[in-house]
Amino acid sequence: MKKFLALALAVFMLMAALPQQAGAESAPTRIKDIAKVQGVRSNQLVGYGIVVGLPGTGDSKEDVRQSIRNMLLTFGITIPAEDFKLKNSAAVMVTATLPPFIREGDTIDVTSSSIGDAKSLQGGTLLQTPLKAANGEVYAVAQGPVSTGGFVAGSGGGGSAQKNFPTVGLTPNGAIVEKSVEDDLGQGGKISLSLSRPDFTTAARMAASINAQYGGIATAANPGRIDINIPAYFRGNVVGFVATIEELPIVPDNIAKVVVNERTGTIVMGGDVSVDECAITQGGISIRVTKDQQAVQPDPLSYGTTIVTNNTAVGAEEDVASTVVVPATASISDIVGALNAVGATARDTISILQAMKAAGAIHADLEII
Repeated sequence: MKKFLALALAVFMLMAALPQQAGAESAPTRIKDIAKVQGVRSNQLVGYGIVVGLPGTGDSKEDVRQSIRNMLLTFGITIPAEDFKLKNSAAVMVTATLPPFIREGDTIDVTSSSIGDAKSLQGGTLLQTPLKAANGEVYAVAQGPVSTGGFVAGSGGGGSAQKNFPTVGLTPNGAIVEKSVEDDLGQGGKISLSLSRPDFTTAARMAASINAQYGGIATAANPGRIDINIPAYFRGNVVGFVATIEELPIVPDNIAKVVVNERTGTIVMGGDVSVDECAITQGGISIRVTKDQQAVQPDPLSYGTTIVTNNTAVGAEEDVASTVVVPATASISDIVGALNAVGATARDTISILQAMKAAGAIHADLEII
């Protein structure tokens, strides 16, 4: 430990003698990668359906029997409830996502998930199922074979094997869109951009980048929204205008943050995390237990026998605690780099970072996951 702290002190002194950067450099990125046009969004759809044609792996609940009977009544067919084979069908919740700008007649994927005690949906077919949005209106109708990508195999003796999750299945292109969501892009000659991570500095830089290209058309309304007036010569080509906006470069700004995963010893941080001058003292106690065997001989001319005894020795020693003074010019990346250079373990580094945060020496958010 003394050797470790001596090496760390030498590295810290070397860091203090080197010129330090004022802040970390961020890579420029496109507006498209950190913001999106407000209002362009997907919509979730859900419906209750029945999967039929199962090889005895369906539900055993009476609710499924009643659902099938009600469905057949709409076709003018009346069958006694007791004639249905419940194990050949299963009740499922059908979910899908309606992408933006999709039109009537287009198809989307649907997922069927068992809500009863069915063992598998493998080999089943989803019957026609209306899919509704949160407003209660039907936007798509789903139907088709269900692909589970897994299986359940069992024997009469009680043994079974399962792969993946056979109670959830996918029907590619299984739903036909019956109603689209109208997106009036650029209505009123204006659009708004929503930042994926709201930030005052990033919003101001984004507005400045747009204004540098097109003049004073953009305003940062708040840290998460940029309001843009569409130029007159782009009113008939809003899509082209948005495409040019998305390609503009910007350097986003992020808060100083250190993320620590104690289970794996992973430390992720930004290079702009800074620290105040502080002193780090670390000492430990080493406990060593040794065991050996010793043969004990009997006295001469005695009737004794040779025996083997186990001897245990316990020793404890405490390392002398040494103090390292970290200069205020060092950044957190310098500290971690120095600790890694002298062979500090990830757990030691994490403990030091937690102690520095508790002392108020780190100017960053420390998140433990």
